[in-house]
Amino acid sequence: MRFSPDLEFGASRLSARTTAIWPDPSASRAAAGRAVMGPDSPAAFGNYELLREVGRGGMGVVYKARQRGLDRLVAIKMILASHLANADQVERFYAEARAAAKLQDPHVVAIHDVGEIQGQHYFAMEFIDGPSLAQKLNAGPIDPRDAAKLVAIVARAVDRLHARGIVHRDLKPSNILLDTTGRPFVTDFGLAKMFSGDRPETYSNAIVGTPSYMAPEQAAGRKTEVGPLSDVYSLGAILYELLTGRPPFEERNPLDTLVQVLESEPTPPSRIRQGLPKTLEWICLKCLEKSPGERYASAEALAKDLERFLTGEIVEARKLGVWPLLRRWSRREPSLVTRLSAMAICVSVLQLDQFFRENFDRSVNRRVLIVLGLGTLTSLSFQGLLKRERWSTLARYAWATADVALFTTLVLLIEGLQTSIVAGFFLLVAASGLWFRERLVVYTTALAVISYGLLVGEETTRLPALRLQNLHLHVLFMALLSVSGLIVAYQVKRVRALSQYYEHRPLP
Repeated sequence: MRFSPDLEFGASRLSARTTAIWPDPSASRAAAGRAVMGPDSPAAFGNYELLREVGRGGMGVVYKARQRGLDRLVAIKMILASHLANADQVERFYAEARAAAKLQDPHVVAIHDVGEIQGQHYFAMEFIDGPSLAQKLNAGPIDPRDAAKLVAIVARAVDRLHARGIVHRDLKPSNILLDTTGRPFVTDFGLAKMFSGDRPETYSNAIVGTPSYMAPEQAAGRKTEVGPLSDVYSLGAILYELLTGRPPFEERNPLDTLVQVLESEPTPPSRIRQGLPKTLEWICLKCLEKSPGERYASAEALAKDLERFLTGEIVEARKLGVWPLLRRWSRREPSLVTRLSAMAICVSVLQLDQFFRENFDRSVNRRVLIVLGLGTLTSLSFQGLLKRERWSTLARYAWATADVALFTTLVLLIEGLQTSIVAGFFLLVAASGLWFRERLVVYTTALAVISYGLLVGEETTRLPALRLQNLHLHVLFMALLSVSGLIVAYQVKRVRALSQYYEHRPLP
């Protein structure tokens, strides 16, 4: 019998094949007679003897058990507090079993029985006596060829799921179990989606899955776009972690991880682990393309390319050209690219202004170019510090300070408060929200207001006649700038609160 005792558990962490008579999910969920047991004390549960608890999550619990009639070890999954579960939760529970049972496959965990005993809904699965892939990864990355073999086997099994109209939607190392010989088994169909048949078996428009292994279309909640190619992305994320020891995107907060999944490009595996085969890296990165159409056309196509790599044949994945590489670099370094682009636009506008003006001050042009050059150097320096976790927080604040200081200097050099680019203070405040740090937004806003105040002071000192004439307009500008910062900070706070809810709530 096969099952892993080290399951990591969320919506559900076990499932697979066999035929069964499906009970009505709306059947009675009375609490009377429920089997209750401690972590080590056996307890009777119908024809099963519960031996010990091996996994628990927000919605379900799994026990190692013995089936008395056949004298075999099985894994029993139940709904936690089944008598309190609503109809949707019970239906989802049975939908997991139905999805798993649609496939008779040597690499998918098998279901033996499903039903209800004294109000407690359950299904029984084969027991896999071995670790999960997540546990294996605790020892670090594995040999590249072993990684390719393992993912190729899993990809074949996933392709057979797709052939039967099932998208897994939660492929990750903890949902791949290994028996004592190292054979992989796909498990946990709690988030599986039927993309063919009479009705779609999916129950929410919410974002579901695990952020680090979630395809961009899944992370964005584009429900209609989630399909087999979303699982291909997840397989690529698993391969990435097998090669490097970490998933392609992983931050402390789920929100930050989702933002990276949507907007950033993964660091090439060879930069994290030296000596990786380039062709295997190309295969991995092809799976992780943002656009589904740029990934492998199917899980089978991925498996074939991995097999070509193992046999030394030419793989379908290719080294990227200059434009795709530039695009990926821009996604990996969005903060740097945004600032460099803004500076390039400033230089272009300045040169056009110089071309059309007869009395343009060339000394101003030179000073502006020097300031923009300093801005480029500081941006490059801060981008390097961001990659070091120890200095990342300091780098964000220092970068925000430099941005405001450089912009204020530009305003002062060009035309002071008479220039229209002074509205860029609002852009600085809005852009600070992209860090998703409430305090950083407040800090940037305060710097912007203070800097504008200094410009007002400089102008009134230089032009005393304007001291009182336009003072009310400057006060209004600073007030609007402050309100804009508070709005951005509040929005960031709301988003982070939702992220904390996502992080701690039971998965659907």
